[in-house]
Amino acid sequence: AIGQWYTHGKEAEQLAYQVTKYQQRNGWSHRDLLRLAHPKATGATQDVLHWAVKGWPSVGDEQHPDKALLPIWAFERAKRTTDKREVVRLIREYGLVRECIPTNFLNEPEVWDALLEKMPLTAMVRNLATMTRVGLLTPMSLAASKVLAELANEERIRKSRLHPVAILAALLTYKAGHGVKGQNTWTPVAQVVDALDGAFYRSFGNVTPTGKRWLLGLDVSGSMAGTMVNGMPFLSAVMAESAMALVTAAVEPLHAIQAFDTQLRELTISPRQRLDDVTAEVNRLVNGGTDCALPIRWATETKTPVDVFALYTDSQTWQGSMHPVQAIRQYRERTGIPAKMITVAMAANEYSIGDDSDGGMLNCAGFDTSAPSVINEFATALPAG
Repeated sequence: AIGQWYTHGKEAEQLAYQVTKYQQRNGWSHRDLLRLAHPKATGATQDVLHWAVKGWPSVGDEQHPDKALLPIWAFERAKRTTDKREVVRLIREYGLVRECIPTNFLNEPEVWDALLEKMPLTAMVRNLATMTRVGLLTPMSLAASKVLAELANEERIRKSRLHPVAILAALLTYKAGHGVKGQNTWTPVAQVVDALDGAFYRSFGNVTPTGKRWLLGLDVSGSMAGTMVNGMPFLSAVMAESAMALVTAAVEPLHAIQAFDTQLRELTISPRQRLDDVTAEVNRLVNGGTDCALPIRWATETKTPVDVFALYTDSQTWQGSMHPVQAIRQYRERTGIPAKMITVAMAANEYSIGDDSDGGMLNCAGFDTSAPSVINEFATALPAG
């Protein structure tokens, strides 16, 4: 399967782009994979694979005659040059991306200016802080104008498929003006902060409705106050659950939202609300202990049809008279609905609410930009067994 990823369904030029942009992940390089998989290829594809394993001992001044190998030629030229202008030229003429640029050139505003010209929206959002830090993004600059236009472009946002939570994470990180790790700081451009805020709401259309009947349980126990999310810097647990509730309210026509501590709390969320309003409303409810079974027990008692229970908590898992696992099993028995339970423990600790042996339960330890897609895929998957 790994060998066929390299040899089937890709033109050689596409493969050259992949192996230069994504050079390694989690300690694995293409060289490692190719030496294990031994794929058989011919022509330009074989040349690309040979480069991934052996590299090129040298590279000429003239561009490579084979168009499929031009991304590799430009990458090799960028590695060898000491001239910033040459790097800028290679970016503009051959479409080199940030991952192909030597680190010593990534503090140059001219290099980032060239990268920004054709930068995908996801990469642009991810690199806003760096472009500001190096002096490219400043108030009233041409680069800032381009960024503002991109973040206001609904078609570009749609094609990026960015989840609202990913944009929210970028907004909070950029607005903070400093990273969690390292010493990097920047002065946020106010217009960019506002544009990211607008892009958050525009990206709701990127979330595909599941068509399921959802009940979201939002933990408003006292421990939620001030708790930050494991996996997403600058995002509080209350804001994270508020964001997911707002997105669900906007996207899923069949949904209910319940706030809970040791009893259910009245909470109404409209998709027309702003996130800061919803977060403030949830924060006002924060108090008391934690009984994660309450939303499920409410659905059982009221005979409310639910396909997916999503419980957002900080993982302080005090229970009342019934454990959530017992509650969901009782709900299934009484209603005949094979309901699923998703527990998002945003400040993960050693406790787990769900039963890992039950294929209808998902435990999320921590919360990051990949979590919403995992949650949706689990919700729409066929029942286990």
